[in-house]
Amino acid sequence: MSMNIDYKSLGLKAGLEIHQQLDTNKLFCNCPSFLRDDAPDKTVKRKLTAVAGETGEIDIAALHERKKSLNFNYEIYNDTTCLVELDEEPPHSINIEALKIGLEVALLLNAKQVSEIQVMRKTVIDGSNTSGFQRTALIARNGFIQTKGGKVEIPAICLEEDSAKIIKQEKDTITYRLDRLGIPLVEIATSPSVNSPEQAKEVAEYLGMVLRSTGKVKRGLGTIRQDVNVSIAKGARVEIKGVQDLKSIPKVIEKEVERQYMLISKNEKLKNEVRKANPDSTTSFLRPMPGAARLYPETDVPPIIITEEFLMKIKLPRLLSDKVSEVSSEYDISESLAKEIIARDINLEEYKKLFPNIMPSITAQILIDIPKEIKSRLNIAPDRITQEDFFMVLKHFDNGDIGKEAVIEILAEIAKGHKIDISKFRKISDEELKKEINKIIKEKPGLSHNAYMGLIMNKFRGKINGRKVMEMLRKI
Repeated sequence: MSMNIDYKSLGLKAGLEIHQQLDTNKLFCNCPSFLRDDAPDKTVKRKLTAVAGETGEIDIAALHERKKSLNFNYEIYNDTTCLVELDEEPPHSINIEALKIGLEVALLLNAKQVSEIQVMRKTVIDGSNTSGFQRTALIARNGFIQTKGGKVEIPAICLEEDSAKIIKQEKDTITYRLDRLGIPLVEIATSPSVNSPEQAKEVAEYLGMVLRSTGKVKRGLGTIRQDVNVSIAKGARVEIKGVQDLKSIPKVIEKEVERQYMLISKNEKLKNEVRKANPDSTTSFLRPMPGAARLYPETDVPPIIITEEFLMKIKLPRLLSDKVSEVSSEYDISESLAKEIIARDINLEEYKKLFPNIMPSITAQILIDIPKEIKSRLNIAPDRITQEDFFMVLKHFDNGDIGKEAVIEILAEIAKGHKIDISKFRKISDEELKKEINKIIKEKPGLSHNAYMGLIMNKFRGKINGRKVMEMLRKI
């Protein structure tokens, strides 16, 4: 296909499902929700089978998994997992803190909370849930966001429990660990109103920003997962699991559109199915698309009535995007730099009080941009630079002991693991600089301004301002 794909003429329909872990205890027990790498205390062996749902039928995706006839090992810890995760004890009441965070997200996305929350069971027998189902609850409906490509509707926002994580996969046995099972997830599902791969990325970025705005979500690899739904005219709806990287979302959609287009061109009939994202952005078959038969009510968890009194306790935070705009405007820095300042929870106003002679925009560059420059331009990892090192450099800069040019030199030396003698970087006076310029001109007459500039900067690197040197050269 051409690189300039006309997605409108192809009838592209795309939607996203975002799953974000919340930073609370688990959803249906009091176990802490953190992952472990140490050896487990016990291993429990199980087999799972598919059962009929509320409709009286067995879900097609569950039947597909049952045919594999797999064995499952579940690794557990005595102090951070319990009988609820093992499905040996009924679930406790839903975690109220997680529910409040879920509703907070829903309100930020212009959604309307449901009046009564009913926890449902979603049949899953791939072993990722010991019970053979995942508990999920619809908490809000009919939300929306505005994007450059138009309005994107959010018909459903759910609160659900995360699955167990795979530790090892063999021919007929999968080993799971139960530390992740039960961690609360907010699931945000958009309608198929996304009309281009780039708009899908924009939607995912915005939803991620809203989730982080709460300050109550987990951060790091694996704490947020994106599934992408894609179809084109005469094609089929495909749900693509495991699109981890935001940057890969457009490419995954492009590749899926190409795949469906090629199959349609060969007059092959496409089926609705679930596929997984491969490292090269192509996809491969996972299982048939599940249907309504997979859902039925959870009888062990009573419904929750959402009252006005309960909603009054939910305090909405300011969106990070608003904070970014404010910081960018107030301190005259780029939005990309302001975004990193907010993400790292750096308070420029506090730095301004500590170092009043340094403009906050310069402080932001020192804290954010200079470590990047040390890595990219000098090929030195900045990992050794500590908060105390930044404070030391900023203090000397604020006192006038060193110039801005010396900051990167000092931090680079720290990054190399060298001890710092600040006297080697102290600024020279204008009078000393003038004498040195005259001396070099006398020793090497007839050179160009740039040649003299290079000699002087090389001799006094980090101790002088290049603009000042050029001004003096012109005068002399």
